[in-house]
Amino acid sequence: MGRGRAKAKQTKVARELKYRSVDTDFASLERELRGPETNGGRIPDAYADLADDYSDPDDDGYADDDDDEEDAAGSR
Repeated sequence: MGRGRAKAKQTKVARELKYRSVDTDFASLERELRGPETNGGRIPDAYADLADDYSDPDDDGYADDDDDEEDAAGSR
């Protein structure tokens, strides 16, 4: 019992969200999702070396071991 009231409220809220026309402020949403920029968007010095390591888009994080590929192809 008691589920009827909860479901009715959920239905009411869903209808309100569906049919209400609201102008979305996307700039405000972007600021909220980014969070506070306490350092001006700059990477802290303690993490600068890590940022350099991960900034290369072609680097997948794995060492290029061509020897392993040759061994696997030769053993077939």
